[in-house]
This record gives sequence, structure tokens and C-alpha cells, in this order.
Amino acid sequence: MNTRNKILLSFAILALFSLLLFIVFSDFGLADFRLLKQDRDRLLLKNVQLEQENLSLYRQIDRLKNDLKFIESVARQELGMVGKDEVVFKLKKPAKEEKNEGRK
Repeated sequence: MNTRNKILLSFAILALFSLLLFIVFSDFGLADFRLLKQDRDRLLLKNVQLEQENLSLYRQIDRLKNDLKFIESVARQELGMVGKDEVVFKLKKPAKEEKNEGRK
């Protein structure tokens, strides 16, 4: 191999190496592709979670429209309502316990 062929081979290897670096690290390169893939996977997982939440809310809405016992339980839990013939007892705490709670 003469000197001219060695120089051409060196430039060809350098050009190929530069092209490889460009493919890996440039915009829309392999590094960017990996990040986009991670974003896609994260978004797909979030979509599945949102679909499950939507289904749960849809079922809850359907029960609120059609199930009187469910409406009653929600009213009791969230609004503190009581039934027609029920009696509510509110117990006072002894003075000693109230003082101890104030110190905590």
C-alpha cells in the first residue's frame, strides 16, 4: 500500500467515524430516539391509568344515577347526613383528655 492509499483509507475511516458520531448524538439520533421511547412508554402507562380512572368514575356516576343505597352511603360519608329515624349522639370528652390533647 502506498502513501496515497493510506491517506485515502484514513480519511474514509475518519468520515465513517464522524458519520457514526453524527448518527448517535445528533438531533433525531439514537440518543434522542431513546429519550422519545421513554416518553412514549411513560405516556402509555399514564393513558392506562387514566382509562382505569375514567372507568371507575363512569361506574360511580352510573351508581349515583341509579342506585339509591349508594346515594345514601355517599350522603352519609361525605355530607355527614343521617337517616330519617336515626338519632345522633355527640359525646363530650372528659376535661382531662381535652387538656392532654391540647399539649400534644
